[in-house]
Amino acid sequence: MPTVLLTGASGFVGSRLHPLLVQSGVPVRCLTRDAGKARSAFPDRDWVEGDINDAGALGRALDGCEAAYYLVHEMGAAHDFAEREAEAAATFARSARDAGIGRIIYLGGVLPATGSTASEHLRSRARVGEILRSGPVPVLELRASMIVGPGSLSYVIVRDLAARLPFMILPRWLDSRTEPVAIEDVLVALVRALAIPLPAPAAFDLPGPEILAGREILLRTAAALGLRRPWFVRAPVLTPRLSSLWVRFVTRAEWRVARQIVVGLTDDLLARDRTYWDLIGHQNLVPFDDSVRAAESDQEPAEGLWSGVERTMKRYRCR
Repeated sequence: MPTVLLTGASGFVGSRLHPLLVQSGVPVRCLTRDAGKARSAFPDRDWVEGDINDAGALGRALDGCEAAYYLVHEMGAAHDFAEREAEAAATFARSARDAGIGRIIYLGGVLPATGSTASEHLRSRARVGEILRSGPVPVLELRASMIVGPGSLSYVIVRDLAARLPFMILPRWLDSRTEPVAIEDVLVALVRALAIPLPAPAAFDLPGPEILAGREILLRTAAALGLRRPWFVRAPVLTPRLSSLWVRFVTRAEWRVARQIVVGLTDDLLARDRTYWDLIGHQNLVPFDDSVRAAESDQEPAEGLWSGVERTMKRYRCR
């Protein structure tokens, strides 16, 4: 089978996608900024070093490939991450054209129905999809809201809040709804994206099996972790930007990243339809509670002060 280039190969999604592609018989080449570090973590993988903004490095990485996965983002960058993401997408689209790539598979994010109110993070993810699709290489864009799995930034925030706080101030924006999807289902979607017909650019949403409000997600996560439900007190004046400050304190997520994710929860993030699951014949999605338990079994244990806090909270809330 033809070789595919996997960008973001050492990240949350890419590191889990690689073995599934290999099991399917697909040769995989992995792009990373630091090949030495990547090889120490995954010594059995084919690594090439290069930056996503470096056209020369991309040309070498894409040479001989038939398809490419675009699984990178710059949200953790200190400044101008949206501009950096747009530049990277444009460079990648040109490099893919020059290398004769047959298709690009991009994992983006679901936008709210009122797109103008989306966070800068979500607007940037949408803009990257637009830039990639505007190029001559056919692009399949898959859009997910909250992906449930260890290492998912949105899930880490939810998990840490549920595990560490017996009492929460509940902002009104936690009434917003989304469709969390298990990382296992997202991986199936990405693997099968190589085989579906793609005569022209296309975009599909990846909804999970349930529509849940933020409050329900916190309650269900606590229950799946075997904890008593936390107490909520409503505070309608607590804005997403203010909320990100206590999210910063309680969770492991970087504040810049947490702030963007929390602000993105202001509106419903609901899929337009479930067409893609029908298209690839994948209907038995992992239930939310099961996905949380699976994520917890593979979650890195808390360190330092929070390790003790979690043990104390678990003893208290399991009584």
